[in-house]
Amino acid sequence: MQQEIILAREVEAVQIPSGDSIILPQGTPVMITQTLGGTYTVATQAGLARISSKDIDALGIDPEEQKKKQEVSNALKDAPIDEQVWAQLKEVYDPEIPVDIVNLGLVYDCVLTDGENGKQNVNVKMTLTAPGCGMGPVIAADAQSRIMTVDGIGEASVDLVWDPVWNQEMITEEGKMKLGMV
Repeated sequence: MQQEIILAREVEAVQIPSGDSIILPQGTPVMITQTLGGTYTVATQAGLARISSKDIDALGIDPEEQKKKQEVSNALKDAPIDEQVWAQLKEVYDPEIPVDIVNLGLVYDCVLTDGENGKQNVNVKMTLTAPGCGMGPVIAADAQSRIMTVDGIGEASVDLVWDPVWNQEMITEEGKMKLGMV
């Protein structure tokens, strides 16, 4: 059962599915519907919105969760850079679906190339479950910012593509299990 939370302070959020920036005033009642990928999807009287992890204190959430995620990230630091990039992509979620973009089959390509000063550049081609999704640029920006957290990355670009058209067959077995499709 979800519990209503009253925002402790004003919070900048992203309206779902339009992708528009909005301000949720202090005292706004919300219900958290998803807490994946370091963001929080909340239901408000005006619809769904996504709140960044930097604002979890407004939701009354203990920042210890963030520390645990950082520990996982630190454990990956010795892994090859491509594994670190894929691990970061697996932390990006469509706010309406509780499966990461990799296991949803939205990431079509991830190429690392040599950049300047010994750093790697990353180019990701990904799609969305629906071409008209207003959250597309937000999800792509999330993926880019996650990739940029990996040491040794110089530049990262995430391009939204529509060919081939996404379908449910592209979901991995892990993703299908999370969605109860198996």
